[in-house]
Amino acid sequence: MAEAKKSLNFIEQIIEEDLVKDYTKDDLKFRFPPEPNGYLHIGHASSICLNFGLGERYNAPVNLRFDDTNPTKEEQEYVDAIKEDIKWLGFKWAEECYASDYFQKLYDWAVDMIKNGDAYVDSQTSEEIAEQKGTPTQPGKESPYRNRSVEENLELFEQMKNGETPERGHVLRAKIDMASPNMLMRDPVMYRCLHKKHHRTGDEWKIYPMYDWAHGQSDFIEHVSHSFCTLEFLPHRELYNWFLEKVSKPGDFEPKQREFARRNLSHTIVSKRKLLQLVEKGFVDSWDDPRMPTISGLRRRGYTPESIRKFADSIGVGKRENLIDVAHLEFCVREDLNKKAPRVMGVLDPVKLVITNYPEGEEEWLEAENNPEDEAAGSRQIPFSRELYIEREDFKESANRKFFRLTLGKEVRLKNAYIIKGEDVVKDADGNITEIHVTYDPKSKSGSGTEESLRKVKGTLHWVSVKHAVEAEVRLYDRLFTEETPDGVKDKDYLEFVNPESLKVVTGYLEPGLKDAKIQDKVQFQRIGYFCVDKDSTLEKLVFNRTVSLRDSWAKISN
Repeated sequence: MAEAKKSLNFIEQIIEEDLVKDYTKDDLKFRFPPEPNGYLHIGHASSICLNFGLGERYNAPVNLRFDDTNPTKEEQEYVDAIKEDIKWLGFKWAEECYASDYFQKLYDWAVDMIKNGDAYVDSQTSEEIAEQKGTPTQPGKESPYRNRSVEENLELFEQMKNGETPERGHVLRAKIDMASPNMLMRDPVMYRCLHKKHHRTGDEWKIYPMYDWAHGQSDFIEHVSHSFCTLEFLPHRELYNWFLEKVSKPGDFEPKQREFARRNLSHTIVSKRKLLQLVEKGFVDSWDDPRMPTISGLRRRGYTPESIRKFADSIGVGKRENLIDVAHLEFCVREDLNKKAPRVMGVLDPVKLVITNYPEGEEEWLEAENNPEDEAAGSRQIPFSRELYIEREDFKESANRKFFRLTLGKEVRLKNAYIIKGEDVVKDADGNITEIHVTYDPKSKSGSGTEESLRKVKGTLHWVSVKHAVEAEVRLYDRLFTEETPDGVKDKDYLEFVNPESLKVVTGYLEPGLKDAKIQDKVQFQRIGYFCVDKDSTLEKLVFNRTVSLRDSWAKISN
C-alpha cells in the first residue's frame, strides 16, 4: 500500500496555488531576513526552518538577508552569530545579502518618488507626526510640509543625505492617504537622519531607510517570490504592495508578502530587547547562557539541531497565535538524545558505600552497554571496587514498601554489577550519614548467567568507584522563568518571575572514561538526565551542563 501523502500546510497551499496561476517552479525563491541586533532565539528557529524547509521541498534558493538599516543597534558580532546558528541547524543559503547592499538603489528610487510627487520631506518632530496621524477611528491631518515643491524636497533630501541636517531634523515620508483606514498608509516615514557609523558602510550614509521601505524593495531586487512574515506584519502588506508599484515596471516580477502566526513558547521571553536586559542586568551570563532561549544558548546547553528542527516541524505553521508548552521542546531533545547519547554513570550528591565483604584492594572491570537504543554503540569497561559512591537520595535507613532503593535489611542491584544488602551506617557527630555498609552476593554478577545473577530485586542503583571517579563541575540548569507567560501578567514586570533555582552548581563524580570528554560531547547520566560538556571545560576541570532531566519534573509542580 502506498504511503499517504503528507497534507500541505496553508503556506504550502499558497505556493501550490501560485504555481498554478502566477509562477513556475523556477520562479520560486525564499529568504530569511533577520536584523543583526541580537542573537537568534527559538522563535527565529521556526522561521528559519519554515523558509529553508520550503527551499528544500521545492528545490528553490533561499537567501540570507540581513536587515541592517539601524546602525544604533546592529553589530558584526550579531551577523557572525546568526550565520553560525543557521549553519548549525543544517541549512545553507543561496546568497548572503544585506539591505545595506541596496542603500544607493533605495536612495535613487526615493529621489524618483519625490520627482513623481509620491514623497516629501517633513520637518515636524516625531511627536507632531504621531499626533497628526489620527486614530484608527479618526482620519489624520496633512502635514504643513506635505505640499512642498519637488525642488525644495529634492534639495532638503540631498542635505539629509550629506549629513547637513541634524538628527531628528527632517524625515522623508511617502505621500499616500492621511484618511486611510490603515494607519500605516497615512504617509509613512521612509527615511530618518542618523549620524551613526554603520557596521558595513561606515560613515558613508547619514540617512537610513525604514523597514517598510527597505524590506519589500530588497525582496524585489533579489527576485524573491514569497516573503513570509509573522502576523503583526499583515497590516504592512498594503504598504508593501504600494511601494512595489512605485518602483516596478509593467511585466516586472513582483514578490508576494504572506503571513503566518507566531508560535509562542511557555516560560520564555523572546523579545531581543528583554533578552539583552537579562544579560545586562546579570540575570544570565551572556547571550549563549544555557538558560537563554537563543539558538546559541540551546546549543551550549546540549540541544541538537535535529531536535530543534523536529520541534519546529511538529508545531507547524498556522493562522492563529498559540502558546506551545516548553515541555514539548524538552520532549523533542529527549527523544533525539535517547537514540544518540551514550549511557554513563555519574553521582551528583554522593554518599560513600562500603562493601564490607568485598576484598580490600581488589578491583574488577565490568561490561556495560553504551546505548540500549543503538546496537552499533557497543559496550565499555567500568571499574568496580570495595568503595563506591551512590546518590544520597537512593538510601534510607528505614522506608515503606514503595521505596525500591537501598535500605537496611533489603536488597538492590548495582547497575551492571552485583546484588547488595544494606547492613549498617556510619554517622558523624551531627547525625549525618557518612558511610553505608553493605554486603554483596559474589555469585550475582550481572550477565554471569548464574542462578543468583538472575534473581529479581525491585531496585537498581547507579554508582561510581571512589578510587576511579573523575570529579567534574555539573551545572544543573532549569527553566529561567517560573511563570508560563512572564511578560503577559498584568501589572507585573517579567523580571519578577525569574526562577531563582534556574542554576544550581554541584560537584559530580563520574566514571573514568569521561576524563577525555570533548566540548559538546553529549551523554546520559543514567537515572538522572542528559548532559553535555560545556565550553568552559578544560583538561584540568571538566564542566557538564544538564540539557534536560529524564522526565518532566515541572509536570508534578503544575498538576
